[in-house]
Amino acid sequence: MNENESLTVTLTLDNDEELECAVLTIFEADSRQYIALLPLNSEGESDDGQIYLYRLIDHGEEEEPGLENILDDDEFERVSEIFNEWMDEQDFGDIDLDDME
Repeated sequence: MNENESLTVTLTLDNDEELECAVLTIFEADSRQYIALLPLNSEGESDDGQIYLYRLIDHGEEEEPGLENILDDDEFERVSEIFNEWMDEQDFGDIDLDDME
């Protein structure tokens, strides 16, 4: 993967529809790993800027990591706060999203 290529994952939704998502970041909260995903449309762009947060489950080197929904409201709130802090630390001010491929 070159430096201009972003990491993506494909989610299979409850209705068996597949949704390609860009990985924004993987981060830790309360000794667990989490992942922030940005859904992409067929042109590889975000339609509404909605971000999905999941618990990341490491299955070891032999298997791909898994994703779990965050069902506990308190856990989701803590994870959201940590993700929002990460977003605040990023310098997106100089990035023109229209110029990104």
